[in-house]
Amino acid sequence: MTTLLKTEGLIKRFAGLTATDNVTFELEEGHIHALIGPNGAGKSTLINQLCGNLLPDNGKILLGSQDITRLGPAARVALGLGRTFQVTSLLGEFTVRQNLGVAVQARRGHNMRILDSLSRRSEVWEETDQLLAGSPLGSRSKIVVDDLSHGERKQLELLVSLAGRPSVLLLDEPMAGLGHVESQEMVEVLKTLRGKVTILLVEHDMDAVFALADRISVLVYGRVILTGNAQDVSSSADVREAYLGTEGELC
Repeated sequence: MTTLLKTEGLIKRFAGLTATDNVTFELEEGHIHALIGPNGAGKSTLINQLCGNLLPDNGKILLGSQDITRLGPAARVALGLGRTFQVTSLLGEFTVRQNLGVAVQARRGHNMRILDSLSRRSEVWEETDQLLAGSPLGSRSKIVVDDLSHGERKQLELLVSLAGRPSVLLLDEPMAGLGHVESQEMVEVLKTLRGKVTILLVEHDMDAVFALADRISVLVYGRVILTGNAQDVSSSADVREAYLGTEGELC
């Protein structure tokens, strides 16, 4: 199996706090690898290092065979690293189709004068419509983003990220703020991506994690205490104690 993203001994300190403590893990091609941990475990710090928003104090980050440890966010995107955020960042006054069209146009390297230039590029709209055709948002393409539900905005942000054709996609809590039905819809959407794009999933919704993840890494106080499958994680006394105390139960 090919490793697409790898960290080696990643360390990040803030004053006296070690937020990332010698983190080493591998993300295999085509897999959905979940990163879980209680609040304050260091998940956001780790993701920000992977994306280039924070530089580690020690250690290495590899995308494929390339060392990206000191590269900025834009350079990492150009090499195939995509990301979604906990809070969506979409063009609220534009339609679903226009938001996605802008993302396709950006990846193709066109200028960003959106309405005049985009309207004349049939190849951009063809690719945009292909992305929408396989999505639950296909029937909502003419709806303004501000009129979408929270779950639909999350789905659109995912599509916008996929428009960049990433080889590795970092999903930062895609279930955040979703109700039960919307979470189930997102799980089904993400299942369709298995094998098509390699995903690192940061998520608190354990039902979603167990439904999606091929592998799971558990981060506690900045350190990976376990990497394994759903059964390994759910049966680990160390994980249960870190998450919920000795009386808790992961489900």
